[in-house]
Amino acid sequence: MSAGAGADAIRAEATRTERVIEQAERWGAHNYHPLHVVAASAEGAWITDVDGRRYLDCLAAYSAVNFGHGHPALVAAAKAQLDRLTLTSRAFHNDRLGPFLERLARLVGKEMVLPMNTGAEAVESAIKIARAWGYRVKGVPTGKARIVVANGNFHGRTTTIISFSDDAEARADFGPYTPGFVSVPYGDLAALEAAIDENTVAVLLEPIQGEAGIRVPPADYLPGVRALTTERNALFIADEIQSGLGRTGATLQVRNAGVEPDLILLGKALGGGIVPVSAVVGDADVIGVIQPGQHGSTFGGNPLAAAVGLAVVELLETGDMQTRARQLGEHLQQRLRALVGQGLTEVRGVGLWAGIDVDPALASGRRVCELLAERGVLAKDTHGSTLRLAPPIVVELADLDWAVDQLEAVLAELRG
Repeated sequence: MSAGAGADAIRAEATRTERVIEQAERWGAHNYHPLHVVAASAEGAWITDVDGRRYLDCLAAYSAVNFGHGHPALVAAAKAQLDRLTLTSRAFHNDRLGPFLERLARLVGKEMVLPMNTGAEAVESAIKIARAWGYRVKGVPTGKARIVVANGNFHGRTTTIISFSDDAEARADFGPYTPGFVSVPYGDLAALEAAIDENTVAVLLEPIQGEAGIRVPPADYLPGVRALTTERNALFIADEIQSGLGRTGATLQVRNAGVEPDLILLGKALGGGIVPVSAVVGDADVIGVIQPGQHGSTFGGNPLAAAVGLAVVELLETGDMQTRARQLGEHLQQRLRALVGQGLTEVRGVGLWAGIDVDPALASGRRVCELLAERGVLAKDTHGSTLRLAPPIVVELADLDWAVDQLEAVLAELRG
């Protein structure tokens, strides 16, 4: 190779990331603002970019990759199913769906599962179930059903869901909005009690608010919600799409709080980071209000999704992932809290999930994420100067410590 050709090859390699980003931004809708990292492969808790640089993944695709990238058991389940059967639609049974539904129901202690694809679809399905239950069981007048939600919520970005969001960025200019929702301050039992009336069919909450910055409610909040909804004959719907399936050191965060919702919403990690899988899980007297023809999904419950979902359930049945998340999480929370006053103003979290507030006078959350990426750590900001950390549960302790060391170094650099 000539010297000129060698120089051209170096320049081409040096600009590969830029070229891929330019291509995505030229041809893709601008509904995201990603960091300038182009992932090409991944294993465990580590991502490798197109130039061969490795990054510790401290986001895990918003908890969709709880069990690590390319977990051998999950990949094996997907590969085996790809050779057999991938889709029939629900017009027929398939041999993977029944076992998946039974094992998932038993894992979370419920009687019935409605399988869907994405988290937002699970939320939309739960809204339909709650309204049908309200009209057919509770006796709410037709068209009058109300669902109480919390300020700061994030349940997805469909038209109905953004109708009860208070995030202007997600909501503005997408109206007219779906009626039938009332929002109250998160963590405020008195406000919730005042909002529930005779037409309230459900209270829909995240046990921990993820997009809001890992907002953990007071210890008496979720038990109080359960008591109020029971007393007022309304359903308690727990959106565990981000908090569930091992992230907080338990199969479900509501288990940590000692409460039993009527409906549990699952997604993200249920697909093992391989395929989109979501579910509404509850008892037959609630989910059973939906009859044939009243709700469905072409891909919901497909054989490939069911095979991967079953493999995820099998991982969780041992309890090892939950224990690991709890133990590593205690260490992570301790290390992060030691940085309060050194550039952090607050740390919140449960298990291997943390929300950290950077002093806004120091830097924006976006800037901190950019500096962390330069050091080989991937994280995501939200709402100004807040960062979310959610590494895969398979992360090694030494790697977790290394990531916190990089955050400490970034904060020191910003303080000057």
